[in-house]
Amino acid sequence: MLAFNRTLDEETAREVAKTFMEAVAAPDYDPGARTVLGTKKNLRLLKVRPTPAGEAVVKSISGGYLVQTADTHRLSRAECQVKTERAPTEDEWRALEFGWKVSKHVKSNAIVYARPGSRQRRAGQTSRVDSVKVGAMKAVLPLKGTVLASDAFFPFPDGIEEAAKHGITAVIQPGGSVRDDEVIAAANKLGLAMVFTGIRHFRH
Repeated sequence: MLAFNRTLDEETAREVAKTFMEAVAAPDYDPGARTVLGTKKNLRLLKVRPTPAGEAVVKSISGGYLVQTADTHRLSRAECQVKTERAPTEDEWRALEFGWKVSKHVKSNAIVYARPGSRQRRAGQTSRVDSVKVGAMKAVLPLKGTVLASDAFFPFPDGIEEAAKHGITAVIQPGGSVRDDEVIAAANKLGLAMVFTGIRHFRH
């Protein structure tokens, strides 16, 4: 499956048609794109729209429903607080912002290793440090020089310390743990830059 965040044009559709796909999702399709993709057997085209502000997300649970406000927050650097002795470089900032965006779409506990424009992720572990370990274990590309994005705070320094073993240089996380000072101290000891967002993602 492929998903696009803008209208799919004919040129892109021709590239899509070169490989096997079962579904394509996009806000809209040019007439030429519809013609090209219409020749593909069993390919489903989905027309999707952005989630309106304030729209609820509904999930079924045993005996009822869980209703949550959609996570539509967009983070700006001005909202972040640098908590370490070293501030992120410009390249690290861009990677941190990218990783933070990706972490919103990953199931908690979400850990994302990122460079600007590319990422490796891990989700769904009951322990944050386990998410860090499994993410590193499953990585396809080398992790040295990446940054780490976490959808929620690190409850202990061990997650930061484990990630540093794999070569990360900076961390973005919400903050808010009773052990924030210990986590910050660990980051400083390791020479990492770390920023707090003050908000968290949460996806189950």
